[in-house]
Amino acid sequence: MNAPEPIAKLLDPTLEQRRVELAECIDRGARTPGSFVTAIDGLHLVRYEECVRSFPALAQPALCILAQGSKEVCLGDERYIYDPLNFMVVSVAMPISGRLLEATPENPSLSIRLDIDPADINTLIADAGPMGVPSRPSQRGLYVEQMDNGLLDAVLRLVRLLETPKDIAMLAPLVRREILYRLLRGQQGHRLYELAVGHSQTHRVSRAIAWINQHFQQGLRIEDLAREVNLSVSTLHHRFKAVTSMSPLQYQKQLRLQEARRLMLNESLDASEAGYRVGYESPSQFSREYSRHFGAPPLRDLTRLRMSI
Repeated sequence: MNAPEPIAKLLDPTLEQRRVELAECIDRGARTPGSFVTAIDGLHLVRYEECVRSFPALAQPALCILAQGSKEVCLGDERYIYDPLNFMVVSVAMPISGRLLEATPENPSLSIRLDIDPADINTLIADAGPMGVPSRPSQRGLYVEQMDNGLLDAVLRLVRLLETPKDIAMLAPLVRREILYRLLRGQQGHRLYELAVGHSQTHRVSRAIAWINQHFQQGLRIEDLAREVNLSVSTLHHRFKAVTSMSPLQYQKQLRLQEARRLMLNESLDASEAGYRVGYESPSQFSREYSRHFGAPPLRDLTRLRMSI
């Protein structure tokens, strides 16, 4: 099932002016293709000049904004498209992949990624008191929402600080806090709110996700995981799938296969050793599941990947 694609509309003049300035700031700060850390904690500037496809990776909570270009992100069988009219939020760590839809040397893809610390959301909620954010049933831990002037203005002010380094220590934390506030007050703000509030079922699911991320090589018993996060087995399964689009076992399998692929590609391990490292006891089972997930057996898949790099 595919997520609804954003509906494009003409930008209003103020929004367009801010988008252009943000693109210019990113262009000055990222002169060559790649992702670059900045002097502002958690802020990355990203530039690409061709339509590359990213390998599946464990994405951490973050706000992603494109000032120029468009991108498709896949979560399981679902796809999400965002562009300068729409930003993307990953609210809980989960395995995703993606591809750029528009990027050339003359018209590069220019974007920012601002990492989100759930503890900062918790602090903001505690300090602000009741914010009128409604409680909703568990929903995906990734969403796309329409850009608005208030959020883009705050993001632009944060990126501008890179050009006045002496102001970063004092002003960047204030602007980051404003950005989080605006996300919480947005149409999808309840997703961040539910993940941050300690007593919510969604927050407990996020704890289950974190546990699997840290222990994916180990055997997984759903009963033990449910006990770990204080949920019933049925509630954990239902809520987990609502947030990630996968069951806990499917999620663990995807992490294992992605890590095995990384080990073979970057550390030159053979398939048997990579499968063993990530928790598979049977090489034949590993090969079957790898082929099913990536569309080819390990050796053929790696040959294809190396030719594309």
